[in-house]
Amino acid sequence: QVQLVESGGGSAQSGGSLKLSCVASGRNYRYMGWFRQAPGKGREGVAAIRPDGSAEYAAFATGRFTIARDNRESTLFLEMSNLRPEDTATYVCAASPKWAIVAWADPSEYTYWGQGTQVTVSS
Repeated sequence: QVQLVESGGGSAQSGGSLKLSCVASGRNYRYMGWFRQAPGKGREGVAAIRPDGSAEYAAFATGRFTIARDNRESTLFLEMSNLRPEDTATYVCAASPKWAIVAWADPSEYTYWGQGTQVTVSS
């Protein structure tokens, strides 16, 4: 069993930065990702990272967000810069026991989920 606990959310001004962390306990996780969900909207993929550290990003995240993982510390990160009000959402960490995923932004590919951390960006 894998448990995921996020931290680092909060409030930021438009153009500001935040760094999210997700600590994983357990051993059966390989592919990891960040999703977000805004009120009244579905869950959307933000970024995902393979066990070797290579990553995928949603178009809205490219150039502004960076996903990283520290396997030794069992921690996943999401560094967000140049934040926009439309980035306001609950950000959720996810993990899969799979070594490879075909559709990284598909929530059904992931087995384990955190509770989420709120990010609010004001203009």
